[in-house]
Amino acid sequence: MTHRSIAVERLASPRPRLFEFMVWLMPAVAYFLFPDNLLLGVSIMTYAVAVLGLDLLLGYAGIVSLGHAAFFGIGAYTAGLLAVAGWREPLSGLLLSGAVSLALGYLASFLVVRGKDLSRLMVTLGIGLVVYEVANRMSSITGGVDGLSGIEIAPIFGIFTFDLYGRTAWWYAYGVSFLIFVFLRLIVSSPFGLSLRAIRDGANRMPALGASVNSRLRIAFTLSAGIAGIAGGLLAQTTQFVGVDALSVPRAAEFLVMLVLGGTGRLYGALAGTAIFIIAREYLADVDPVYWEFWMGVLLMAVVLFARGGIVGALFTHLPVLRARFGRGAQ
Repeated sequence: MTHRSIAVERLASPRPRLFEFMVWLMPAVAYFLFPDNLLLGVSIMTYAVAVLGLDLLLGYAGIVSLGHAAFFGIGAYTAGLLAVAGWREPLSGLLLSGAVSLALGYLASFLVVRGKDLSRLMVTLGIGLVVYEVANRMSSITGGVDGLSGIEIAPIFGIFTFDLYGRTAWWYAYGVSFLIFVFLRLIVSSPFGLSLRAIRDGANRMPALGASVNSRLRIAFTLSAGIAGIAGGLLAQTTQFVGVDALSVPRAAEFLVMLVLGGTGRLYGALAGTAIFIIAREYLADVDPVYWEFWMGVLLMAVVLFARGGIVGALFTHLPVLRARFGRGAQ
């Protein structure tokens, strides 16, 4: 067994490890170390949920999507409109956001899985463009280019009130992202998750084994859309604002970049890529407000050229090699 396969198995294993404990401990520690940057942390965890959903679709099922932001935005508007209409309870609002995106994702999945690689990409792009244009034209409901404001969210469990500093939002986003991660961890480690990887690596072999490729891909697309909707609902509830840019194709492209940076087919890659992208964007925009996108492009090209499995993929590919090399040297 190669060092790469060993590393991938460790990442896919459902058993908790010290590494994973440390990863999930970091946000809790960061809450106390960086009290002035809580809103940035909330943003990272919110988008990480969306990128986790995209990883299920791209990293495990092998479907590239430029329509992921459409379901993200649908979830955001669902939570926002519910709150404006008087449904201010956050947990049920979040679940409804995911449910609406899940249902629409299921309907869209029949269009997406009919084609192959490029045609699927074009269909998801079309979905993203249509949803964005519909939201933009329904300005009396969505707020159009001005966005949807006036969103007020009730305290969580009637106790924890959302504040301007993001204290409650931090723990709320932390809990939601952790639960979504655990859910996806169980999914990708299940026989269904293994079948998705088999489809990704060789879809022509699956029908010979009596497995329905399209039905599995539809499930993956539907789950991905539902998770994106939860992320969108989380965005609306923690920022108390929704803009049409949440549905845009550039937002979907950002999700793809975040995933590629961290590494596809690795759930921790989605987390790392999101954190790296958002932190780098904030830093570069502050240092060089004019050309920060140029430097982001350089970073992305460097990762693609020198860490083709993404940052997490490169780490877990080379770490066992380094351990073995230094271990032999110590002997």
